[in-house]
This record gives sequence, structure tokens and C-alpha cells, in this order.
Amino acid sequence: MKFDFGQSRVRINMPTRAKLMAEVRRRFQSREGFALATINLDHLAKLTSDEAFARTYSAQDMVVADGRSVFILSRIAGSPVELLPGSDLVFPLAGLAAEENVPVALVGSSQQALADARSVLIDHVPGLNVVWTHAPDYGFDPGGEAAAQILSELAARGVGLCFLALGAPRQEVLALRGRDLAPGVGFASVGAGLDFLGDHQVRAPRWMRQMWLEWLWRMLSDPVRMVPRYARGAMILPGQIAAARRLRRTGL
Repeated sequence: MKFDFGQSRVRINMPTRAKLMAEVRRRFQSREGFALATINLDHLAKLTSDEAFARTYSAQDMVVADGRSVFILSRIAGSPVELLPGSDLVFPLAGLAAEENVPVALVGSSQQALADARSVLIDHVPGLNVVWTHAPDYGFDPGGEAAAQILSELAARGVGLCFLALGAPRQEVLALRGRDLAPGVGFASVGAGLDFLGDHQVRAPRWMRQMWLEWLWRMLSDPVRMVPRYARGAMILPGQIAAARRLRRTGL
């Protein structure tokens, strides 16, 4: 499944969890870093209007489908992929890091949220080694000096997996920069995934997720932030559906 944004093309190149986990394991074993992005409708809206972000996203090593809209678009396009929300990947990726003796770091959110997430992860993932947590200051610039220092610290501590909870586009920009400044680190951009662990944000109940109503839960929980986000997504959806149909018909 692919999406075109001007000169940039974003491809969901990890269509299944099995393929994603096999590739992450391979990179852990070879101590080869990576940047993993989890694309959803909000990201599609940002990519449509932000050329620099589109270039950054197209350069991510691995992309999975994190959102029902993207999941449905893949089926319309005739290139079905599994739904792999970033929040649902935190425990599996942490488990894989523990199996391969890969040190882990948590970056983003707030220091209290990261401390709580660390406790939950250590309690639920035997053998997990979380060597560093860091919450950047408000207004953090992923292209600035503070970001370079974070990447240097990750490399110095021998981190092999860093969960990024900075929101788009900051987390994807930092992950891509890390491919140069901390090439041995695997960056997984998981958005609110770490906040959910310590209940600093409350995820929709499982029954709502199973009924594809997580968007409603999030909108009602934070209408000021989420209503405009979903409105922007709704505006681009007809164009994305048309592009998916064209991809199915022509392959282009």
C-alpha cells in the first residue's frame, strides 16, 4: 500500500505483524538501527499539507498501518495490510528487546508519565532493561541542539530500542535524524502509547476498539484538540479513497 504526496511516496512496507517483528529482530541481532512510523489518518492529513514532513516520512525504514481509515484504504486499494496501532506494539517490541538483550529508552511525554510507563513495562516484560528515560522541554525542536544531545546520549548508553512519544511530526523527524547521529538505535514512534501505560491518557475500552469507535472515545475525551484533527482527516478522506481506487485499478 502506498500514498503519494507530490515528489514523496510513503509505502506501508510492513503489512503484517509477523513481518514487522521478524525485521525488528533481524536488526536487533545485527545491531542495525531503524526508524519505525505508524501511519494514521491524522498523519495523512499532515503529509498532504506539509512537504517537508512527507519527505521525512518517506525516508522511514518501516511503516505500519495505525488507524482504521488506513486499514480500510488498503483494502480499497487491493493491498490489504494488518491494523497495527503503535500503542499495541509497545509490549511486543519491548518483549523482543528483552529476548535479544537490547537496552531500551523512553523519550517524550512527561517525566512522570515515562517513570510510570517504565514501571509498567518492567513489571510486564521479564528481563527488560530500560536504561534511560527523558522528557524534553516544552517546545522541543527535533532539529535543534537539545535533540542532538538526546541522540548522543542514546548512542553513548548503547540503546538499541527507543520509544518516541513526541507526536507527529516531531517523533518522525527525530527518528530520521537519529539514523545519522545514532545509527545503532531503533526508533519506534508510538505517539500516546507510553501515556496509556501509566493511565496519563485513558485509552478507549476494548469493546469500543473492537467496534471501531476509538475515534469517538478520543474525540469526546479531548474535543478541543481532537475535533479539529478529525475534521482535517475527514476533509482529505474522499481524495484518499479516490487514490486508493485508482491504485487498485491501475497499480499506479
